[in-house]
Amino acid sequence: MALQKEMTLTKEEIETLQEIMNIAFGQSASDLAVVIDTQVVLSVPFIEIMNITELPGYIKSHVKDYKYINIVEQKFWGRFKGDALLIFSSGSGKELISMLQSEESLNLESDPIDVLERETLMEVGNILIGACIGKIAELLQDIVTYTPPMAVVETYYYDAISVSHYDPRSTAIVLKTDFRFDEGNVSGFLFLVTSHESINWLKEALRLFLEQYE
Repeated sequence: MALQKEMTLTKEEIETLQEIMNIAFGQSASDLAVVIDTQVVLSVPFIEIMNITELPGYIKSHVKDYKYINIVEQKFWGRFKGDALLIFSSGSGKELISMLQSEESLNLESDPIDVLERETLMEVGNILIGACIGKIAELLQDIVTYTPPMAVVETYYYDAISVSHYDPRSTAIVLKTDFRFDEGNVSGFLFLVTSHESINWLKEALRLFLEQYE
């Protein structure tokens, strides 16, 4: 693992990326607070570099205490590209519906609860992921586009993560933070998984970012 890190990102580059993540996650929490009248508390971000085949085990080791989870996945691409996985604790969909129920977009009387959960998770996920990725891209002078978010509601954590659609020889840079809401029983993790194809660009973008402060 240490050799792989040395071959991809240096210690200084990782520290710089963590600082950029701090700014980006703060922006995403601020944007969500406009929609939900509560603060999202985010941990200090953490970066890990691994072979893509290690990813399922890595994610499962962090979410196993939840047992059942809700997942919002959204792909993004530009020069910075990859997957965003927003994993919520079990029951968070219903909690978020309660927190958002005054919103006109939610119709608790006519829509089945599972549909409402999925739509609510996607709405919240879209805000958190979009603000976070968008800010990282802005700071690194990139423009990204997104696929529509997809949500899986109340699934067993061990069966939820697969890398079957990835090249098993590829390297993943995993950017992780955990979060909780000040109100409501909602917590979870945000994983940004960028592919090895972004590494050369990322190194140059981080160099240019640092040059602004020299």
